[in-house]
Amino acid sequence: MSSPTRSSRKRQNEDGEGSEQPSSPPGSSPQLPPSSPAIPFADDVDEDDEIHNDIVDLNPSDEEEGEDLMENMENDYQSNSAQDRYDLGDGNIDDEGDFEAMDAATRRRIDQQLNRRDEILNASTGNRSRRQAFLDDDDDDGEPEDGEENEYGLPIQRRRRRHYDEDPDNAGDEELDMGMDIDPFNEELSLESLTDIKAGSITEWVLQPQVSRSIARELKSFLLEYTDEHGRSVYGARIRTLGEMNAESLDVSYQHLAESKAILALFLATSPEEILKIFDIVAMEATELHYPNYSQIHQEIHVRINQFPNLLNLRDLRENNLNSLIKVSGVVTRRTGVFPQLKYIKFDCLKCGVVLGPFIQDSNVEVKIGFCTNCRSKGPFKLNSEKTLYRNYQRITLQEAPGTVPPGRLPRHREIILLADLVDLAKPGEEIDITGVYKNNYDGQLNAKNGFPVFATVIEANSITRREMNSSSSNGGGWTEEDEREFRKLSQEKGIIDKIISSMAPSIYGHKDIKTALACSLFGGVPKNVNGKHSIRGDINVLLLGDPGTAKSQILKYAEKTANRAVFATGQGASAVGLTASVRKDPITREWTLEGGALVLADKGTCLIDEFDKMNDQDRTSIHEAMEQQSISISKAGIVTTLRARCAIIAAANPNGGRYNSTLPFSQNVDLTEPILSRFDILCVVRDLVDPESDERLASFVVDSHMRSHPSTTEDLEDDEVGEDDEEMEGEEAGAETTPRRRTRKQKINMLNQKKEQEISPISQELLAKYINYARQKVQPKLHQMDMDKVSRVYADLRRESISTGSFPITVRHLESILRIAEAFAKMRLSDFVSQNDLNRSIKVSIDSFVGAQKVTVRRQLQRSFMKYTLPQRRN
Repeated sequence: MSSPTRSSRKRQNEDGEGSEQPSSPPGSSPQLPPSSPAIPFADDVDEDDEIHNDIVDLNPSDEEEGEDLMENMENDYQSNSAQDRYDLGDGNIDDEGDFEAMDAATRRRIDQQLNRRDEILNASTGNRSRRQAFLDDDDDDGEPEDGEENEYGLPIQRRRRRHYDEDPDNAGDEELDMGMDIDPFNEELSLESLTDIKAGSITEWVLQPQVSRSIARELKSFLLEYTDEHGRSVYGARIRTLGEMNAESLDVSYQHLAESKAILALFLATSPEEILKIFDIVAMEATELHYPNYSQIHQEIHVRINQFPNLLNLRDLRENNLNSLIKVSGVVTRRTGVFPQLKYIKFDCLKCGVVLGPFIQDSNVEVKIGFCTNCRSKGPFKLNSEKTLYRNYQRITLQEAPGTVPPGRLPRHREIILLADLVDLAKPGEEIDITGVYKNNYDGQLNAKNGFPVFATVIEANSITRREMNSSSSNGGGWTEEDEREFRKLSQEKGIIDKIISSMAPSIYGHKDIKTALACSLFGGVPKNVNGKHSIRGDINVLLLGDPGTAKSQILKYAEKTANRAVFATGQGASAVGLTASVRKDPITREWTLEGGALVLADKGTCLIDEFDKMNDQDRTSIHEAMEQQSISISKAGIVTTLRARCAIIAAANPNGGRYNSTLPFSQNVDLTEPILSRFDILCVVRDLVDPESDERLASFVVDSHMRSHPSTTEDLEDDEVGEDDEEMEGEEAGAETTPRRRTRKQKINMLNQKKEQEISPISQELLAKYINYARQKVQPKLHQMDMDKVSRVYADLRRESISTGSFPITVRHLESILRIAEAFAKMRLSDFVSQNDLNRSIKVSIDSFVGAQKVTVRRQLQRSFMKYTLPQRRN
């Protein structure tokens, strides 16, 4: 009797015969005891028994007895050509073979993957059919999926269904499959979605990966697509210029960004450090579109933000400005050297030789590593100087501009950090605007001094703009094209020079000679450079010497408010280093640095020194070089350098004993040496003479000035007008008519004030200040077709009379003074050439300055001898 093999049972099972018959327990044969194993099937076993045993074999039960498969096991592997075959009629193999070939661990892993896949699909698709929850299910109505699988068995690219899924009923499923392509970690947001901030702060929102990518996309489109009113690409041209100059800074207007993408401008103002990092990367990508290999020239391109609207004072910086974008202005007082600062550090492990890094260097804490990631050793480590990246580093001190400091307050200052190509853009004495990030850092010295945690604040500069650069631009300087037309129209008026002189310090009565000297100094002459080796100053220095109470200090204060750039100092409170420059040791870098004084801060402006006679001789002689060469040489603590001090000096002094003695020469009335007196172009002696008529006119002028300038005049008139309106008001209509009537009254008050101002000041002070600034920068008159013989005769006569009268000596400087003053008068007319009338006015000012400084016994004689030069000439 031969026993059938497993293959025969499999074949019978595949044929499906008797699959629906009930099963009976095995071992029911009466020939064997219950404990004996079942014997192999005999040939005469009926068909029902085979089916029953086959079903039991497919569905074994632990509670029932089954056949011992280990007995006669070798018979299962005997070849049988009739039975060793598979019926592949339906093209599939049953699951039994696959199941038996799979071990338990693999089955558990696949079950976990399938369960996980079902959870994800059910959660993402809701009511989707279970057909898509399986990979290869032949019993489903749809066709099987075909795609790559990840570790969870999920399809990665499900769009391939469209290639063979032509059933229109499955269109919705196809759209859902397409939605599965979106990776939440790689998703980008639209510009409108960026406004919906889903984080605790803007900084946290910006740092999210999808938000950062969206911001980078929008910033790149801004650089590539922003156009001006003519349709030309703004930043495309700037990028091309940047490449032509091999620069690494790209200027971006904050106004352009706010107009184009307002939300990005808000992010930039509140989280500048994060946005600027993205902006720099985007700028390099945009540059490489024009210059593909530009990264080989510069590794980074820095975006410089200009036209930031929020201008703050240094004393207004508070805690809420930390880590935000700010704009401040001030004067540079000192500057350190340029240092290489670590940017990215790499270390060499001396044990295994592996290069570790790069590590980003923080500005506060030094980077140190504890162990090697390769050999797990704790050192030693050596800095890899070749692969370590450095960047330029410099610190400057920014101080509040003179004139902006409230009275009685000390000027505030801040440390500014300059990086990359911003170093050496600003030097001491320059007035600049800085846009940067307001930061804080830990300062151990402050904590040791104060005993509680204190953080020092610094500004990391993003862009630097000189105030002089702004004023020299076509639309800068505080004037518009309409103002320029008004300036030109004003310069063509008859007697414009006399109007300008009369408009100087209009609240001060008389002193026409002082006002003339003040006007000449404010307008200034033209500096010259002979063959690049000999420079001739163009600024005009003025000395006011006279009795107390003659408004000398008031004139200096007026000049401080009118001049475009002015520094006010007093002789008693000014030292030599305070006027010139000082040297001190920097507390951070421990190196000696320079701090500019008043003359350095007033570069290209005016320095006003009151109580000039109260200065020490040593302090006063320190400004000799600044008054003539307009430079300050320093040789201290190993520092030998020269600072620029291109400024005009207007000084006021009192004579010896408090009163000017007319019977003594000028040199005996004031303790000033001849070298410093010769450096003043104009000397104005002010005497407080007793004259009843002039005193009466002065008194009436002062009283009228007080009445006109009283602060309650306008308010009283407004209060009276409000009372009248209340009486006349009847209902809403009357109230509606009140506003035009009140405006008309206010306009009348303003017209009366302007009329009174025109009586004493032909030109309004606001217009005059703009006019002076415009003339200094735009007009450079030339000496052409002048009567040089007349200048030579005047110079010779002045030198002869100075020797005979024993007055202060006349030198070549006074000859140059005549030419400088003539150029100043030409500037008042906005003329490109110095006329003969300008020269005649200049000669008259110089002679009056010389004669007025003489003692009374020789003054009249000198006036008669110089009458031929000072006769009234035809005025412009």
